[in-house]
Amino acid sequence: MTAHITDGSRQRRRRLDRRVIVPLTVVSALVGAVALSGCGSQRDASVFTVLNSSTDDSYHGWDAATLKRCSKQLGVTIEQQSVPAAQVMTKSLRMASSKSLPDIIQFDGSEMPTFAETGGLLDLKKLGVSTADIPEGILDYGSYKGTYYGAARTVNTLALFYNKDILDKAGLPVPTTWAEMQATAKKLTKKGSYGVALSAGGAEDGVYQFTPFMWSNGGDETDLDSPEVVGALDYWKSLLKDGSLSKSTVNWTQADVNDQFMAGNAAMMINGPWQVETLNTKKNLHWGIAQIPVPKAGDDSVGPLGGGMLTIPDVGDTAREKTSAKIVNCMTSEQEEVTYALNSWMIPANEKAAAVWRTKVPSLSSLADQVATARSRTAQLGSGWTSVSLALQSAFQSALTGQSSESALHHAQQRVESGN
Repeated sequence: MTAHITDGSRQRRRRLDRRVIVPLTVVSALVGAVALSGCGSQRDASVFTVLNSSTDDSYHGWDAATLKRCSKQLGVTIEQQSVPAAQVMTKSLRMASSKSLPDIIQFDGSEMPTFAETGGLLDLKKLGVSTADIPEGILDYGSYKGTYYGAARTVNTLALFYNKDILDKAGLPVPTTWAEMQATAKKLTKKGSYGVALSAGGAEDGVYQFTPFMWSNGGDETDLDSPEVVGALDYWKSLLKDGSLSKSTVNWTQADVNDQFMAGNAAMMINGPWQVETLNTKKNLHWGIAQIPVPKAGDDSVGPLGGGMLTIPDVGDTAREKTSAKIVNCMTSEQEEVTYALNSWMIPANEKAAAVWRTKVPSLSSLADQVATARSRTAQLGSGWTSVSLALQSAFQSALTGQSSESALHHAQQRVESGN
């Protein structure tokens, strides 16, 4: 399938795949001693606001169309206020401190627990937001300490993208295990072209890409220096040692990885569905998609869940909050999820909507399979994920530039435990 892409969309692609982390210390500093709830100014009873990061033309237009349909259905006016992704959290916190919160905030999944920890979000189930046909993993993704705060319209995860022409010419099948991936990558590595590309950069991009290797190998974010996590990082190091992975991987974002793949500098890459629209602009690039290879045959390929989620902040007005819940129900309805997913190349959160989506984009069905086993990064640690992510980012830089994985991850675990 092919889609037109604007310059704005390209910028969005580069922004979407960068998960933003705001340390809890920053949250505390911004919130201070000011209560999160309550209205600081008189609100128009018939106008509701959704704060999101849809700053480019494509996403802003898709959201505007959704809100127009929901406005008509509910008999209210719904407006969107869009800011860059890196500003959603800080703007929300500042609006909370001035008691001028919007009615709905769309956070990235990695951010929601941080805001929830302030006490500024409402339990969506109590407000009547439907959870019917939502897989448990996605419910967990939208929950913090057992309370459901965030409703996803669509989700994303990572997968293995491969150049069909390169693999076919070499007579190689799509790898399904780590050993197969390493062997295939080594055979496909030539002068100026690498077998595989991935992001190990010092930002959340690299951590996001590491999670499927860590989790599929039985590792866990609560024990960073376990043999399973060490083994996953050692696997990355083995690809680097073979020359199948560029040394520049420690500097690449996921957008950079996609650029390398599109330029023919990598036969395979680890990336997400937000790149599909960009990939389809290159007509002579014949690519396929598969689940990320696992340590050994029969293992589950466990990737990370990503994407935005709709939350309802405490604005101190029960009637408005109930209407906000109706808006969320409209935005997450089966038809709206299918429409949004087809536009954005993401996967519907609702199982029934996902089944319809599969029939419309069968080439991407592997993504839906990957979502079925995917995990939330913050399910176990909540806002504590921030410390883990920062520690892992440092460990990648150390291990992939010479230090042993065991030593780098031991230091990462100590850093998390000390709170530094």
